[in-house]
Amino acid sequence: MSTELHIVGGGMAGSEAAWQAAEAGVPVVIHEMRPQVGTFAHRTGDLAEMVCSNSFRSDDDEQNAVGLLHWEMRAAGGLVMAMADAHALPAGGALAVDRDPFARAVTERLRAHPLVRVEPGEVAQLPRDGHWIIATGPLTSDRLAQAIRAETGEEALAFFDAIAPIVHFDSIDLSKAWFQSRYDKGETEAQRKAYLNCPMDRATYEAFIDAILVAPKTEFHEGETAGYFDGCLPIEVMAERGRETLRHGPMKPVGLTNPHQPDVKAHAVVQLRRDNALGTLYNIVGFQTKMKYGAQTQVFRMIPGLENASFARLGGIHRNTFLNSPTLLDEQMRLRTRPNIRFAGQITGVEGYVESAAMGLVAGRMAAAEIKGDTLPPPPRETAMGALIHHITGGAEAKTFQPMNVNFGLFPPIDANGGRRGRKDRYRAYTDRAKAAFREWLD
Repeated sequence: MSTELHIVGGGMAGSEAAWQAAEAGVPVVIHEMRPQVGTFAHRTGDLAEMVCSNSFRSDDDEQNAVGLLHWEMRAAGGLVMAMADAHALPAGGALAVDRDPFARAVTERLRAHPLVRVEPGEVAQLPRDGHWIIATGPLTSDRLAQAIRAETGEEALAFFDAIAPIVHFDSIDLSKAWFQSRYDKGETEAQRKAYLNCPMDRATYEAFIDAILVAPKTEFHEGETAGYFDGCLPIEVMAERGRETLRHGPMKPVGLTNPHQPDVKAHAVVQLRRDNALGTLYNIVGFQTKMKYGAQTQVFRMIPGLENASFARLGGIHRNTFLNSPTLLDEQMRLRTRPNIRFAGQITGVEGYVESAAMGLVAGRMAAAEIKGDTLPPPPRETAMGALIHHITGGAEAKTFQPMNVNFGLFPPIDANGGRRGRKDRYRAYTDRAKAAFREWLD
């Protein structure tokens, strides 16, 4: 049998899987259909291109599950985290990434690796021989999706992912907007000023909600139905759930003081986060949308400070397919009916850049071990990676399986009698336990 590992898809998961396997001494072929076959969301042919937010979310590895996942990936020599750190932007306590240099750096490192080669072109069928990882993400090509559906006998599960718009900084009115990270988080001035804030009074907010509700939205094809992932809801879906929903979500005004009117408490605040190192682009935080393009420009220019906004990219929406992994994958992330094929990344039912890359990391290590005649057990359930793998390969209820970000609810409970009763102490107990278990797994 061939000792090469073939990876379909060069996104976060595929790139990390390739790096881990190659670093273990296994030759890797990355099959990436872009740019020959494009997608709705991608703009380039680079590997690990970020198509939605530029944020890897919290980097706190003591109090936050995704921050713990960052720690685990760094400890495992992850390429995605190394390049994210190298191209980080100020973002308070979060890890935000300068997306284009990041993707170019990942691409360059992989192409320069002596055991990695990249073959352009679409893989449209499930291979019967060899060692494969399918990491095609939420935008799996139609032909490959059909092949997966035919093999699994499952109706494709799906939800819709929405993309937030990006604004040119020089078009923002700084006489109305101001720099401040919520609660002034961040160690440096640059980190505290990674966010721009646009305040709304009650009347402006109510008019804004009215405009969102009546704006024309993207219509789906007949017979195409799906839910939304709760962590990436379009703003109009949130608005439809209640007029106060946005004000208690991405537009919450807490932890912010307007220096233009320090004695006036904003009714709601729209935040924009720096999107590139030059500081020329800012994305509107939490403003994923399915509004049509013309409506977006009209509605978003109602935001104080964005009256003359110029958009580098408007929001959009795409269909996101994923496996019913609890019924289809074993604990080695292999397709039960074709164990020569592993799946990794968002197609397995994890949600988020970091979660997807982490599943690629484990799949790449497992595949490399198998090629070398060994078996690598999954990380312990007490770790962030292990908790995710357990969730997607049997821990979740198959009938109600939905994409999931990493969170402490996926971890085995901490003994409440262990002396750490408060939430802060409890989360620290989770991370301490996870780090110890992960170090043992690496060893």
